[in-house]
Amino acid sequence: MIPSRRLFTFGAFALSGCTTLDLLNPSGDVRDIYELRPITLPAQTGRSSRSLMVLMPSAPAAITTNRILIKQDPLAVTYLPDASWSDSVPQMMQSVLIRSLASAGRIGFIGAQGSGPVPDTVLLTRIDAFEVAVQRDGRFEARISIEMTVLRDRDQRVLGTRRFGGSQILASDQGAIIAQSFQQLLDEILPRATSWVLARAV
Repeated sequence: MIPSRRLFTFGAFALSGCTTLDLLNPSGDVRDIYELRPITLPAQTGRSSRSLMVLMPSAPAAITTNRILIKQDPLAVTYLPDASWSDSVPQMMQSVLIRSLASAGRIGFIGAQGSGPVPDTVLLTRIDAFEVAVQRDGRFEARISIEMTVLRDRDQRVLGTRRFGGSQILASDQGAIIAQSFQQLLDEILPRATSWVLARAV
């Protein structure tokens, strides 16, 4: 995979659902930085006083990085050389989940571990796939697969577990197109995932 290398000035390039910054990585190479954004759920009435803690998602070591993962085959792992995420994938996903869930206004407090009151419910998330896979025909496919579990905090009772995911063939191997495809996948996944979580946490 030989992606195009391009240089953007801050504010000169924008995607729906993505932002890009020009930063120098420690090696001195220019790398484009992309940030995935949360969704905004329709405001709902009947706000409860309950609290939800969103734990840091777990993920395999290859995903626990800010690099954009490329899988050339099931055993080969590499990363896009000239682009990266704004944070590690688990940290970025935790932030996206908290802000997406909070936008509905259904729960009194939604936050990360160590913030806010003792939670009524806890959201566990496992990221099984957050990658670009190279297909046999040479095309590239963005893939996301996450498993969510909602627990009742006082007795650790499992209130539900469900898997969410999706995939999309990429128009090109450029970092901006890859980031846009991941944002589009999240825009499809998050409404279903957050509605499912809220139904068990309220």
